[in-house]
Amino acid sequence: METFDDVISGAHPVLVDFFATWCQPCRMMHPVLEQVKAVLGDRLRIIKVDVDRHGQATARYGVQAVPTLMLFSEGQVLWRSSGAMDKAALLAALEPFLR
Repeated sequence: METFDDVISGAHPVLVDFFATWCQPCRMMHPVLEQVKAVLGDRLRIIKVDVDRHGQATARYGVQAVPTLMLFSEGQVLWRSSGAMDKAALLAALEPFLR
């Protein structure tokens, strides 16, 4: 079974959505992330991390607000943003980091 560290340590870009089930802006991000995945396809992997269930990863990356989006490649944080975003803004933010 893949661990969080396994997933973010690969060379393939991974967008991590730190979210909470009780968070309305987090719920708003779900369809946006699906739309972004539809546009970017295999150029990006998207995973969701529930901050209430995975406190260790949440604490390690200093996540204090949800939703927080972080883009990883080879274990390094390439980009980070807190708060809901629309599809166009998220695509524009991610594009410089994708091959």
